[in-house]
Amino acid sequence: MVREQSEEAQWWFQAVYSAIQEIPRGKVTSYAHIALLLGYPRRARQVGVCLKHLPTYDPTDPEKFFFHGDNVPWQRVINAKGGISPRGDDGLAANRQAEKLREEGVEVNEARGIESQSVDLGRFGWFPKRLPSEENDDDSDVSESA
Repeated sequence: MVREQSEEAQWWFQAVYSAIQEIPRGKVTSYAHIALLLGYPRRARQVGVCLKHLPTYDPTDPEKFFFHGDNVPWQRVINAKGGISPRGDDGLAANRQAEKLREEGVEVNEARGIESQSVDLGRFGWFPKRLPSEENDDDSDVSESA
């Protein structure tokens, strides 16, 4: 049985997916930074929950979901240390994420020992003070720190 989302949960999922759509190709940001941009800096884990529940695009029913894995660049969200978070599937999803990032020109460092695959946030990080959709023309400063 599927539970219906509250209005607040619906808003949150839509806000997270919309914010992620603004991350430029070839850049990455953290779960925490998406939460910060949305005004809820303590909701980094909830950003991850939204991505966990991002629907898969179904070409047989293209109107089924407004947001889905083909129009929300989920691969561009990584952890605050630059790591690709493991998902308990023997690395299959993390490897898929790394491959999608490489296709965008992002260098992904291979995992070593217990360390996960990672991205250099100094080079590929995207950490604006505001979402581009919320910026004025006069105020387009971008901070490069998490």
